Amino acid sequence: MKSLLKMFIPVILLALVMMLLAHFMNREEGYAGGNTLTIYNWGDYIDPSLIKKFEKESGIKVIYQTFDSNEAMMTKIEQGGTTTFDVAIPSDYAINKMKQENLLIPLDHQKLPNARYIDSRFMDLSFDEGNKYSMPYFWGTLGIIYDQKQFPHVDFSTWDSLWNTDLKNQILLIDGAREIMGIGLNSLGYSLNDTNEAHLNEALHKLKKMTPNVKAIVGDEIKLLMADGEAGVAVTFSGEASEMLSANKDLNYVIPKQGSNLWFDNMVIPKTAKNVDGAHRFIDFMLNPKNAAKNAEYVGYSTPNKAAEKLLPKEIADDKRFYPNLDELNHLEVYDNLGKRMLSHYNELFLEFKMYRK
Repeated sequence: MKSLLKMFIPVILLALVMMLLAHFMNREEGYAGGNTLTIYNWGDYIDPSLIKKFEKESGIKVIYQTFDSNEAMMTKIEQGGTTTFDVAIPSDYAINKMKQENLLIPLDHQKLPNARYIDSRFMDLSFDEGNKYSMPYFWGTLGIIYDQKQFPHVDFSTWDSLWNTDLKNQILLIDGAREIMGIGLNSLGYSLNDTNEAHLNEALHKLKKMTPNVKAIVGDEIKLLMADGEAGVAVTFSGEASEMLSANKDLNYVIPKQGSNLWFDNMVIPKTAKNVDGAHRFIDFMLNPKNAAKNAEYVGYSTPNKAAEKLLPKEIADDKRFYPNLDELNHLEVYDNLGKRMLSHYNELFLEFKMYRK
């Protein structure tokens, strides 16, 4: 027994030395042991320099992970596991769903003094009344981007323009059930949150008539294809459109008059968060006008931070395509949480539309 113990003493000592070394290395980097913050966000949706700035100011090490859909994000948070997230940035309807499923921690507004800079238009919305669980990060719209030189005679101010026979094999559609079904519904004068079966079937029937004009249903590829002139028209989000406009000056972006989606991505603290204090510090850091303005310039989406908007270059802040006035926002809708059954039905109808194209 003694000989066996002697054999393990060097191993134990080596392990202790390694633990102490790791501890002092972390201290050298400016981080106390376990003082980390895990952030879960969309890809390329923050200025990387802001993460470094936060680490330097707070002494908290940031672990940054990305997701590509609200559904994937919610599933991972719900399942838990070895990786837990301290801050996540879901969209409006997802926040409502996460709230209902008890996946969020209420925010301590006393720890978020920079919330006073947020435009009141973007606070206290239906998906999170009183902002009990979330703080605005970015907002935007869904619209049409098109090549003005190629189609100078087409009026893109309504969704009906997408059925124009001159656009044969020219349109790129975003790969999203709510977005595409919403186009069909809005073009008929219905709400994009409509659950009436007759209205949904009518929308699907009309969408099928658009298929000769549809070149492809894609994701992030839209940006490159439109910038390179591979297609003349696309349905996309405003922030993506902003990037395309920078790359191709012949393009223009419009929000159809018949209605469209007004969306919000907000910062939340998931129920499984291990660093709640650090999460509040990060959220408040991102609400700081200087940081919010820097982030908006980098990402290209519209900031809900009224003070930050004043810090943006004039050509950005004065662009009504991305910072429309209140009257232009009144005909837009936020996606409601339609529930699992209806969301599945939307997905089924969208799949039928995609299959019909083939």
